[in-house]
Amino acid sequence: MPLPLQGLSAIVTGAGRGLGRAEALELARLGASVVVNDYGQPGRDGSGAASAGPAHEVAAEIRAAGGAALAHTGDVSDFQQGRELVELAVAEFGKLDILVNNAGILRDRMVFSMAEEEWDAVLRVHLKGHFNTTRFAAAHWRERSKRAGAPVFGRIVNTASEAFLAGSAGQPNYAAAKGGIVGLTTSTALALGKYGVTANAICPRARTRMTEDVFAGVEQPSGGGLDPLAPEHVAPLVGYLASPAAAHVNGQLLVVHGGMVAVVERPRVAARFDSKQDTFTYDELEAVLGPYYADRPPGETFAAAEVLGLKRG
Repeated sequence: MPLPLQGLSAIVTGAGRGLGRAEALELARLGASVVVNDYGQPGRDGSGAASAGPAHEVAAEIRAAGGAALAHTGDVSDFQQGRELVELAVAEFGKLDILVNNAGILRDRMVFSMAEEEWDAVLRVHLKGHFNTTRFAAAHWRERSKRAGAPVFGRIVNTASEAFLAGSAGQPNYAAAKGGIVGLTTSTALALGKYGVTANAICPRARTRMTEDVFAGVEQPSGGGLDPLAPEHVAPLVGYLASPAAAHVNGQLLVVHGGMVAVVERPRVAARFDSKQDTFTYDELEAVLGPYYADRPPGETFAAAEVLGLKRG
């Protein structure tokens, strides 16, 4: 029986460590040929000299297990290197079928203390990095579809965060970038659906270099059991969303961790008030909105993650 991703090719960005590594290994296990991308900087804030080591090590691990993989060590936040990454996959495997965007950095600081460069760096790697690869993958699929005169196979899995869902006081740049990724995902899903391409986003919770302080107080299980926060809990969902079986899943946001997947609804209207005149006056707004919010804690109506019983991740 053929593997679910047999004959398909994939790109996974930020795949030298943590979540990206687990995702690249899972896609390869399911039969995909994988381009392992990682810029290789040692600091989770994007500091330190770039290194080819992490990407090449994961690619070698895939090949050692009998899969097909090669490394790409470019910076996906650079537009031209995003183009080169997609072109490499097409040149090596004949086409690109799956794009998993995972690369990211952290520059945590409260909004009143954040430097411009800290804001720009995080938005550049997360949001622009997602756009750069998506831009060229989308063009590839559109061109193939037009040549074929029919839809083709294409899958995009983007990485958002619960920081977008519930806010994260010390991560205004990260939360904004992740919210932007959700918007990019839903827009892409609408634009590419007619070409046979789906785009979905996940909010993973996992113990990685990026989250070591967030989960520092969460103990790992004794006795050798799988850590509930292990990236290996996230990878199977990515494999599923990348597969032909998920053709009907498009424009969705899913939270995943520790054996749980939650489908997040799009925001719904919690209450509506209509003016009794042509337009609202200040006094009328105070009369209807004042009482409505008086008994609600700040953020209650928009804290989707709290509804799921989730916290920052």
